[in-house]
Amino acid sequence: MKFTKMHGAGNDYVYVNCFEEQIDDPVSLSQQISDRHFGVGSDGLILILPSDCADLRMRMFNADGSEAEMCGNGIRCVAKYAYDHGLMQKTDIRIETGHGVLDLHLYVGSAGRVERVRVAMGRPGLTRATLPMSGPANDQALNVPLDLAGHSLELTCVSMGNPHAVIYVDEVEQFPVAEIGPLIEHHPWFPRRTNVEFVQIISPAEVIQRTWERGAGETLACGTGAAAVTVAGVVTGRTEGRITNHLRGGDLYMEWLDGGEVLMTGPAVEVFSGIYAPG
Repeated sequence: MKFTKMHGAGNDYVYVNCFEEQIDDPVSLSQQISDRHFGVGSDGLILILPSDCADLRMRMFNADGSEAEMCGNGIRCVAKYAYDHGLMQKTDIRIETGHGVLDLHLYVGSAGRVERVRVAMGRPGLTRATLPMSGPANDQALNVPLDLAGHSLELTCVSMGNPHAVIYVDEVEQFPVAEIGPLIEHHPWFPRRTNVEFVQIISPAEVIQRTWERGAGETLACGTGAAAVTVAGVVTGRTEGRITNHLRGGDLYMEWLDGGEVLMTGPAVEVFSGIYAPG
């Protein structure tokens, strides 16, 4: 099976062009190929497929084999792959995901390859029903207190097609993400588990984010998480509608104005291609 390793701000996936390859068991394949010691090594597997309603379809599987609705960093790389590898030669494309069809704009560099991609991430969901999260279905979960492992936390929960719990902390680099992240991911409030963002505010227009990703552990970046952080900052009055988000793998430029779609612009990088033939 031919594959391509790509990353968006350090959030890395193995991509398979299913216009040419057939994948019968993506769950097992994701578990095997994502292993950083015995496989290629990645945060998961992304399949690039034909679509009946868009230019392409994307399916995304976490490293544990669970399928996720969307991946903001992953979809930018799908767009780059499609352009750079000749699946299409236009800079405005539409990609079908588990969160619906999203619009993307590609920024092509002087070498004729895509360097950055802007994604219209869709409108956020702020009710518990959209996450899903336990409690009254139509209630919003803003600054919800939670005492956990000796930490007094406040969660603001946002759906970007997948669930996110945003937590603001004073010093994000010192915060025990690996300890607290899985406790919130598997908390009984979240029947389908949740991604968790730990955020330090630098200014109303600048934040630092670390992410505990559902099914993958801590990742160097999370695009849907950065979108959730943008929304959470606005609805709780902490940050503005345009922010620069510093993640461990790089920066994402985010925008949420007038309650519309969240826009995300960030890098897309191809690392290498190869042939996967285990055993």
